[in-house]
Amino acid sequence: MEFDAVLLPPRREQSVARGWWPERTINDALDAAVAASPGKIALTAVSTATGQTQRLTYAALADGAERLALGLMRRGVGRGDVVACQLPNGWQFALTYLACARIGAVLNPLMHIFRERELSFMLRHGEAKVFIVPRQFRGFDHAAMARALQPDLPDLRHVIVVDGDGLGDDSFDAVLMAGESAASRTERAAMQAARAHPDDVMQLMYTSGTTGEPKGVMHSANTTFSNILAYAERMRLGRDDVILMGSPLAHQTGFMYGLMMPVILGASAVMLDIWDPANAVWLIREHGVTFTMASTPFLSDLTKAVAATGERVPSLRAFLCAGAPIPGPVVEQARSVLGAKIVSAWGMTENGAVTLTRLDDDDVRASTTDGCPLPGVELRVVDAQNDDLPVGETGRLLVRACSNFGGYLKRAQWNGTDDNGWFDTGDMAWLDATGYVRIAGRSKDVIIRGGENIPVVEIEALLYRHPAVASVAIVAYPDERLGERACAVIVPRAGESIDLATVTGFLASHKVARQYWPERLEVHDMLPTTPTGKIQKFKLREMLNTSRAETTERTP
Repeated sequence: MEFDAVLLPPRREQSVARGWWPERTINDALDAAVAASPGKIALTAVSTATGQTQRLTYAALADGAERLALGLMRRGVGRGDVVACQLPNGWQFALTYLACARIGAVLNPLMHIFRERELSFMLRHGEAKVFIVPRQFRGFDHAAMARALQPDLPDLRHVIVVDGDGLGDDSFDAVLMAGESAASRTERAAMQAARAHPDDVMQLMYTSGTTGEPKGVMHSANTTFSNILAYAERMRLGRDDVILMGSPLAHQTGFMYGLMMPVILGASAVMLDIWDPANAVWLIREHGVTFTMASTPFLSDLTKAVAATGERVPSLRAFLCAGAPIPGPVVEQARSVLGAKIVSAWGMTENGAVTLTRLDDDDVRASTTDGCPLPGVELRVVDAQNDDLPVGETGRLLVRACSNFGGYLKRAQWNGTDDNGWFDTGDMAWLDATGYVRIAGRSKDVIIRGGENIPVVEIEALLYRHPAVASVAIVAYPDERLGERACAVIVPRAGESIDLATVTGFLASHKVARQYWPERLEVHDMLPTTPTGKIQKFKLREMLNTSRAETTERTP
């Protein structure tokens, strides 16, 4: 397949000259880790369904990658071919990525929640030649779905099933075992020649946007390495660290920092396929986990589990939160209970982590900012005319980074990057005098009530401090006169209740302008989220159009 990663060549010379692009691939990192510590545990994978734990040394990881690569090559997979996988966190996912790199294939990780509608588009658009799925995961028959899709996908030659029946040709074990027989001299030469280069597209990951269809984000080894190395340096991570990943590897969080980063550092990874806070506590204690990254709900869950059991996690040095602002009370409680540094970050599939707070920062920064740029990253906050805004004023956030993606597959018109390399993130934000950024929400999530912008993030953060509020999201609903009004969707704490008068009274007590108060309240048992814990506000907006709620109106 031909990849139109048009955003990579224009910045190559500068990125290499400044040392941002290290000119390395995951093959180089894995080979170095094997040479340094072949017997070191590289990966511990936990299966929630079976209760089994699989441990692989670096030598075993490399051997498995070579065998799977040879098995794929013998099935016609080669340089530039797309291998899609919808696997949970585990050793099979890790081997699939590493095997693809061995033969220059491109991995297309797909979230396990995707079904026929999403997959039929992504597999066709990405021209996937192979689709690797679990037989079942969380009670769903992925194998049956994949096989049903295959006849309508002309490029899809193989559906490979993990834990399939026996050792048929569609079994992951069969592909892996096919590589056990010695490769011929011709095959070895072909594998060596096909190995991924630093500027090759090595990952195709789909992300939703405002265009109405998923967008295929293309990344190279250079774009991802440039981010991971800077990230690890800021977090002071090295080969002696043990990294827990409970976020899906099919999401950029899991892929870059749970799969790639441990190999690049020569560290150890612990992978959990289904998030369970009690299991996470046990894994941290059992394996001496020093670092993890996930969204705010994961942090809250872990904090509650440790507080409830009294089982401390002294090895855990840092928990990095991304995906949404962290409420101050969550930071305070987590810091006290876990003893770990809570780090706030912001990023996107298109560029990985862009901003992080520092380990030496005051704890309050984690709840009031989303960090400052990593090396090789620049930020601008601009108005509608693309003019820079003063410190403290909210506008559109632009990013120019060594880790910016290569473009959207077959959709260069959506790349959102100008001739000077500035990428429009679609987020609203403001910068403080020290260069730290605060994300104010997606541009499409901004609520403009009668011409007045409502500071959604700040109001949400304040409501999290109410003792009856467990979770909250503020979203817009249409209004004929004012254009939009604000609705607070709240999940109360267990045994608590809340009404609109309580919400507005609380905001009044904190001297919040009346124009910023929610004028409608919905009380739910839970909020819709992605598997990584991000609140799906678009679903809340859809629900508001069909539900009845307590409402109060006032003039602007």
